[in-house]
Amino acid sequence: MVIKEKNFLGSGWSFPVCFSADTCQVSLTAYEANINESIRLILFTTTGERNMEPQFGSGLQKFFFRKIDETLKGELINTIKMSLLLNEPRIKVSGVDVEFTDMLNGMLEIIIDYTYIQTNTRHNHTFPFSIMEGTNLK
Repeated sequence: MVIKEKNFLGSGWSFPVCFSADTCQVSLTAYEANINESIRLILFTTTGERNMEPQFGSGLQKFFFRKIDETLKGELINTIKMSLLLNEPRIKVSGVDVEFTDMLNGMLEIIIDYTYIQTNTRHNHTFPFSIMEGTNLK
């Protein structure tokens, strides 16, 4: 049965957390969607932000307002690989690529290729990384 084969992928609260008006219960995700939400949560979380898990997160925020160049690209790739290695045990990252999609507006696109460890199934996740702060200046 397909559901039993995917149980190892896990399930949990959806992120961002939301509640169903019909059932008054928290929305849940499972399997591939749960892993994708976990990746997004890790990348959006500042390292040290969680009291009980100070190593959780990626700390990508420290790269805001940095010069967009090859050095930044290498540092982002290294940071993402390390944060996913430490915080998402269900996957093995096989590659991270950073593309400068809109340098004028500070938009980067991060493509993460990974494999589910238990089944060796390949997937990827695209993460938009942009600087939105300070855009309302006149």
